[in-house]
Amino acid sequence: MNPIFEDAPGKVALMMGNEAIARGAIEAGVDFTSSYPGSPASEVQETLARSARIFGHHAEWAVNEKTALEACVGVSFAGLRALTSMKQNGINVASDVLNTMNLAGTKGGIVLVVADDPAAHSSTNEMDSRAHARLAELPLLEPGSAQEAKEMVKYAFELSERRRLIAILRSVTRISHARGNVVLGPLPKRERKPEIGDLDRFISHPTMHPLLHQKNEALRQEFEDSGFNRYDGPEDADIVIVTSGTGAMYSWEAVRALGLADRVGVLKLGTTWPLPRALIMKHLWHAKEVVVIEEVDPFLEDNLKVIAAGGVFDELEVPKIYGKRTGHVAGPRGPAIGEMDVNVVADILGKLTGKHKPARSEKFQKAQQELSEFGLPGREWSFCAGCPHRASFWVMRTALKLDDRRGFLLGDIGCYSMGVSKTGYNLSRNLSCMGSGIGHANGLGQLKDLDQPVLAITGDSTFFHSCLPGLAHARYNRSNFTYIVLDNTATSMTGFQPHPGTGRNALGEPVEPLDIPTICQAFGIETEIVDPFDFEEAVTAVYDALKAHELKVIIFRHKCQLIETRELEKPRPKVCVDPELCVGDHCGCMRLCSRVFGCPALIWDAEHERAMIDEVVCARCGVCVNVCPQGAIKVDSNAT
Repeated sequence: MNPIFEDAPGKVALMMGNEAIARGAIEAGVDFTSSYPGSPASEVQETLARSARIFGHHAEWAVNEKTALEACVGVSFAGLRALTSMKQNGINVASDVLNTMNLAGTKGGIVLVVADDPAAHSSTNEMDSRAHARLAELPLLEPGSAQEAKEMVKYAFELSERRRLIAILRSVTRISHARGNVVLGPLPKRERKPEIGDLDRFISHPTMHPLLHQKNEALRQEFEDSGFNRYDGPEDADIVIVTSGTGAMYSWEAVRALGLADRVGVLKLGTTWPLPRALIMKHLWHAKEVVVIEEVDPFLEDNLKVIAAGGVFDELEVPKIYGKRTGHVAGPRGPAIGEMDVNVVADILGKLTGKHKPARSEKFQKAQQELSEFGLPGREWSFCAGCPHRASFWVMRTALKLDDRRGFLLGDIGCYSMGVSKTGYNLSRNLSCMGSGIGHANGLGQLKDLDQPVLAITGDSTFFHSCLPGLAHARYNRSNFTYIVLDNTATSMTGFQPHPGTGRNALGEPVEPLDIPTICQAFGIETEIVDPFDFEEAVTAVYDALKAHELKVIIFRHKCQLIETRELEKPRPKVCVDPELCVGDHCGCMRLCSRVFGCPALIWDAEHERAMIDEVVCARCGVCVNVCPQGAIKVDSNAT
């Protein structure tokens, strides 16, 4: 059995941070989980879905983050424990719930896990979600390791029930996607029964605001003695590092590496809103200089300065506080940008103490130089070989060129976000948030003097997440644009999680799928389904829609190549280049196939001056047959 699911208290298991969070929920006896996938948070709900049949809790993939959190709140009304997880962008979608339920209050424990993405490894931004805790006046916990993440989830449920507030646990990529040792705790018996009492009321109203402030003061006092806060170093240190999350590990390592353990103290905070003022002052009153290490924004730094400015120091000299706001704590791209690391901490400590990291040995520097000159080739963004999105973008590109009125495409978030790059032929003009493609098109579709046709695209999962209101808006206001849904039957970018249109739920059980074309037709909008691999038919459909000067929906339906390949019962036919027909550099489009079409399986054979197919990479989808003007790319149905 996977150790995440074992009933073996005391056993040590290696876990990803997200798995540890899920284990914490299981040890807390979670009753209900609902989430929308988004990296770096997806594995939390994936783990809870896999364990649902083992432990008896409910697990589901939601349509979006708001519906997920609202479902958890409803379960809380009945006195049960619920958890939702999301990435930093998702908390924006759920913020309406946060800023009303903070006043209305909750009953059963609710934990909201938000995983931020410093350096934006898999995101369009590196937003710091901690501001939402301060905005909604909700408790905020920040783990610094996988073990602590597990324990914090259990504590967060208890805290939520005591204070009748949603508890926020903020992770980051280097916690969620790193692995560490986790000590398993006992698994509880499931004894809670759902019940809404006759006097239970959950009403958001400004008259509840004073009570929220009282709850926050009670939280602050509780956090003064929290075991998730820790101080290491001299009791009278002149320099104190205040940190949270991943910053704690970086700080401890930097202090040890510089030999400053006898001079520098490290105050690691796990409870970062509301801040425990007395605890902070206990370790800062003697400091002359304070360094704040955090990701991404100067959240702690600003709040420490508020405490310092509030007269807490009385007659004592206020220490100098260095951080991102002052520009002293900065990575390679500047302060409040990207991730922290040991070098960032060591640099600021070196400037304050004059002690710097020892130079690397000659042997190390030589090895580093040799490795850096190894010469790995650069890799561009690219769709997978055989991805239907490449075919879809090729279709839209061709149709826009045939129309010849400088039409443009408004993109969205998903695998097709790469439409802004070479792999999508640079067609997409925007990249912001989910549902923004159709939202922006609603405005442009109302401009009577705009002669350029408008295309808007979204994926099938995004359609359900945030496009239905935009579609209703378009129909109601008669916006003039063509809306294309790229339906590849999965939430592919975050790990192939199901959605309402796939016919499967979070447990893998079959369910009746919601049909996107039927939904669009129910809005009274003309809708057409095409396969982007049927090149001529798809181009004609888009071209005709551009000429129609009215709202129309086109569904580009073709299963994700990775899913389709797994389901194949026999190999596909072989795709090949006919060397007799390939004219190479003499092609009018200058290696159109390999340079412009951009499939990683189509490469240039410089020795023979012609295109060729990398058979290992090739998905054998055959779409590239439509690319070559010479007809040199062919599908050999007899070869597999």
